[in-house]
Amino acid sequence: MTRVVWIALLFAWWASPAMAAGQRLSYALECLALNVYWEADPALPRDQLAVAYVTLNRVRHKGFPNSVCAVVHQGGERPVGGCQFHWWCDGRPDTPTDEAKWQSSLRASRTAMARLLPDPTRGALYFHNASVRPSWAASLRRTVKIGSHRYYK
Repeated sequence: MTRVVWIALLFAWWASPAMAAGQRLSYALECLALNVYWEADPALPRDQLAVAYVTLNRVRHKGFPNSVCAVVHQGGERPVGGCQFHWWCDGRPDTPTDEAKWQSSLRASRTAMARLLPDPTRGALYFHNASVRPSWAASLRRTVKIGSHRYYK
């Protein structure tokens, strides 16, 4: 399928009545969208899509839990600092407060779950903000840089 067709399909899906505010979200979609909301740069749809794909790539990888919510919440059973995603264990409320950012996070999450666009991370399982240098990054292969995030597998 051509890129133009993909973009047309994506636009039609985004504009569908199923995107109406107040719709009951599936638990997996809600977990994925929250991860995108708190981890990705809302000004960069490609970064939002990338965070969603990293989460989904982990679900498919044998080294991680096999559900979206279990991946997002992984490490939350440990003391502070054990979480895979910082927002889950930072002690702050997790409820989205910016409606536009939340809707954008939902769109990116739905797009990734439906695999409407290719994975911009090239199969990455990890990412971090460029402002930090985690020790684990040196042992992995960087796949791409998107905005202020570096992606690895």
